[in-house]
Amino acid sequence: MKEAAWWSVVWFAAAGAFGAWFWWYLNGQFGADVANQKALQYATGYLIEKGLAVENVFVWITIFTYFSVPPEFQKRVLLWGVLGAIVMRAVLIYLGALLIQQFSWIFYLFGAFLVATGIKMFLFTGKKSDLGSNPLLRWLRNHAPLTATLHGERFVVLENGRRVFTPLFLVLVLVEATDLIFAVDSIPAIFAVTSDPFIVFTANTFAILGLRAMYFLLADVAERFHLLGYGLAIIVALVGVKMLIIDLYKVPVLWMLATVAAVLLISVAASLMMPRPASAARKTRA
Repeated sequence: MKEAAWWSVVWFAAAGAFGAWFWWYLNGQFGADVANQKALQYATGYLIEKGLAVENVFVWITIFTYFSVPPEFQKRVLLWGVLGAIVMRAVLIYLGALLIQQFSWIFYLFGAFLVATGIKMFLFTGKKSDLGSNPLLRWLRNHAPLTATLHGERFVVLENGRRVFTPLFLVLVLVEATDLIFAVDSIPAIFAVTSDPFIVFTANTFAILGLRAMYFLLADVAERFHLLGYGLAIIVALVGVKMLIIDLYKVPVLWMLATVAAVLLISVAASLMMPRPASAARKTRA
């Protein structure tokens, strides 16, 4: 946990250092007004993506707990999970930017989707999940050759002369699938802050790079932040509303940054001040 804390600080500092360099470069090229605006967009996008990444971490905890994966094997899965998330988000960002350039009305579609997603997140936060009924997991168990036990960090092994997948491969597939689902939710959210693909990609990448360290930092204390899901749901819904009213009122980026930070801080503080009852704490997050 100490190592995870240090790496979390390193990744956060790297994101901050890039933001400072980005402001310095833009200030020299285009002036302070452009630099301030773009740097605020980057900071807001990073904070939104970092907050939504916490929900992703909670789902990872559920997956690893369900498969009883030891921490020493989790590291390799998360490494590939993070790399896969960066690639998938790069593709989605490209497609999102392309859609926005071609169809201006796509903002309203993104906004409606985010409002619906926020409401769904709010309603399902704290609900017990049944990973065993996951359609993807059921399909893989019925169609893919699998070993009964883990084989260290290996995803594929030879068994009776044929290649078979280990349970760790199932874990990797589920981790990548959740990365894709959360990317579909979070990419439209940051496009509400800026339509600049460079800012969208860099804010996403820096938020994701610290995910593995964040996981090991939160793995043992995730239940203490049981109200954070409600805060994230509110942020997603508010971002959706911002996109829906974009032609009526353009919300200043600084206001958005302050709102996101305030909601995150309030939900974390409320979680610590109002601990979850012991009976509810045993339930797995949705």
